[in-house]
Order: sequence, then structure tokens, then C-alpha cells
Amino acid sequence: MNLFSHFPLFAATLALIGCATRAPVELYGEPAPPSAAQRTIVIGPDTRHVNVEGGEIIRFVAGGKEFGWSFNNALSINSFSLNAVAPPGLLSQPVHAYVSRDPRYIGGGDGPER
Repeated sequence: MNLFSHFPLFAATLALIGCATRAPVELYGEPAPPSAAQRTIVIGPDTRHVNVEGGEIIRFVAGGKEFGWSFNNALSINSFSLNAVAPPGLLSQPVHAYVSRDPRYIGGGDGPER
């Protein structure tokens, strides 16, 4: 038996590991019209990460192109690769989004103050 006879099993195992370690894009939020954004973040060639708040809609601008993203993400998601949700080819380098908790859902008490 040669080494290459196990290649299909090895490739399938790697594919399953890759799928198991990434969350579905739906857990990161959803596309939004850039015009609905609460703020704009310009991504330059040296940008490696962005900080956003859960519940925000952000307009991202990179290389003269833009896209909007609503960070209505799952509570278990506190960071992810922005490249996973950006339109193909818009980001020229890896950019990581760090997402703080949505302030509407932080704290205790019985709800909003009156």
C-alpha cells in the first residue's frame, strides 16, 4: 500500500475540520445598505482589524468600493474574519472584526430605565 492510497481520506478529514472550525456566515450578521450605516470605517492597506459594537450597522470603504454590514451577530461570536462577509475582491488583505456585545443586552435589572 502506498502513501497516496490514503490521500482521499486525508483530504476529506481536512475538509471536515475546516467546516467544523468556521461558523456559518449567518451568525456574523447580515448585509445592510451602506446608506443605513451609523458610522463609516475606512479600510486602508495597513488595516488589520476593526472594532465594532453588536447591533451596529457599519459602512466599510476600501479602495473606492463600499459595503454595509449589520452586526446583528450571535452572542457566541465576538470576532471573525471580515473577509468572510465582504464582497469578493473588496479587501486586499486579511481584516479581522472584533465585535463587542450589543449594549442593549448588557446589564441587569428589569429593563430600560423609565
